[in-house]
Amino acid sequence: MLANLFGKFSSDLGIDLGTTSTLVYVRNRGIVVNEPSVVAINSRTDQIVAVGEDAKRMVGKTPAYISAAKPLVDGIISDFEVSEKMIKYFIEKVHQGASLFSPRPRVVIGIPLDVTEVEKKAVEDAVLSAGARQVFLVEEAMAGAIGCRVPIHEATGHMIVDIGGGTTEIAVVSLGGVVTWRSLKVAGNELDNDIVQYLREKFNLLIGETTAEEVKVKVGSAWPQEEQLLMNVRGRDLVSGLPQEVAVTDEQMRMAMSRSIKNIIENIKSIIELTPPELVADIYSTGIVLFGGGALLKGLDKLISHETKIPVIVADDPLTSVVRGTGLILEDLDALKNVFVPSTKNIGD
Repeated sequence: MLANLFGKFSSDLGIDLGTTSTLVYVRNRGIVVNEPSVVAINSRTDQIVAVGEDAKRMVGKTPAYISAAKPLVDGIISDFEVSEKMIKYFIEKVHQGASLFSPRPRVVIGIPLDVTEVEKKAVEDAVLSAGARQVFLVEEAMAGAIGCRVPIHEATGHMIVDIGGGTTEIAVVSLGGVVTWRSLKVAGNELDNDIVQYLREKFNLLIGETTAEEVKVKVGSAWPQEEQLLMNVRGRDLVSGLPQEVAVTDEQMRMAMSRSIKNIIENIKSIIELTPPELVADIYSTGIVLFGGGALLKGLDKLISHETKIPVIVADDPLTSVVRGTGLILEDLDALKNVFVPSTKNIGD
């Protein structure tokens, strides 16, 4: 009874703790936080200087004693203390102006499909230490499917592909569970690295990851465009050491990213081969649902459809699919409780 009373008055949260960005959904309010998963730390004082957007602006521009760190690698917590502080920062940001007597929130948080028990415990401990009352873990692929309004509880196969910052997760879901899946360490960040490497080899130009991401967004594509896209890129000439500017096209960026994109598509085909025939028949009619930041790459849906001969649907607002899924779970915890991953501990209210 006390738990139900707390549930009515607490601002329960859904969190998509991503390699690149962290999004927070508040029950009855929607998405209230969408910031980079970056924390700037002063090594002299061991104090956090900035979190999120403010910290991202510091990447590559800080003095020696300030480091702008990403506490998550491939969707997994790599630095527990920094992750805890970052989560606490976002929870406190959400609860600014709330009463001191407001109950601590329950939190639904997404985790990768290939997470270990140790990594699961790290997520739970970090969220609890950051101020949560109770933590529910859900696979990001399942949360994303719910966020895309995929009818996961039906006896029908649905294929989903979540291309995030650190990982790409490919899964077939049916009857409220994941039937076959694969997780790759090839995603948005790897595409950025491909662009950095291509410009280094082709033009002797050195650029940072922020610039590479900007190039990917503006002129990156996986399928030939109707009109050529062109962008001027500034960096450091590796021969002279001086600033240099070069013009790059969408065709060059397709060439730069082709190996990583081909890797993703080959793994999609592999999962289809491993999927039971009855579910494959469903997928041919329901199509492949694409979400995550990588789904925004121009023409990627066309290329996947061309290679697999299966229709591909890009989710509405693919960047927020997972956090919207955690929000839908929050709104109806009892009906969707079977999607939760078993906890590593008994957490009471």
